[in-house]
Amino acid sequence: MIFNSPTKGKMTLKEVFDDVILYVDEKPQDQYKLIIGTDSQTHLHSEVTFVTAVIIHRVGKGGRYFFYRKKQKFVQSLRQRIFFETSLSLDVASRFTSLLSENGHAFLNVEIHLDVGEMGDTKELIREVVGMVIGSGYDARIKPDSYGATTVADRYTK
Repeated sequence: MIFNSPTKGKMTLKEVFDDVILYVDEKPQDQYKLIIGTDSQTHLHSEVTFVTAVIIHRVGKGGRYFFYRKKQKFVQSLRQRIFFETSLSLDVASRFTSLLSENGHAFLNVEIHLDVGEMGDTKELIREVVGMVIGSGYDARIKPDSYGATTVADRYTK
C-alpha cells in the first residue's frame, strides 16, 4: 500500500505514520484529529478510481494529508461503491490504529469521513455505513462534515 504526499512523494503506510507522529510531536499541546476518508469516481463505465485520504488536522492551525489510489473494474451499484469506500477507509484505519497502539500514541482518535449525506442518492445508506464505522470503534462523519472524503479524497479521484 503506497501513499502519496503532495510534499514528500510516495510513502509506505509506516512512513505516513512516522510523519504524522513527527507532526503531532512538534506541538503536542495542540488538539489533533486523525481523519480517514475515501471517495470514488467512475471512468467510462469500465473502471472506478478509489482514493483513501489520511489527514492529520492540527485543529485551527492546518494539517497534512496523504492519499492512496486504487483502481477497480466497474462497480455496478452505488450501494456497492459506498460499501467498498467504507471498507477501504476501515482497512486503513485498522492498520493505522495498530501502529498507534504499538507505538504509544493510542490517544489520537480516528474519524472516518463517509461520502454519504441526507441529500441525494446516498441517504438510504447512511444508517448502514455509519453503523459499520461505529461498530468498528471509530467516529463517523457524513456530509457536510465529511471533508476527508468529499474534499481531500475527491480531489484525487479525477
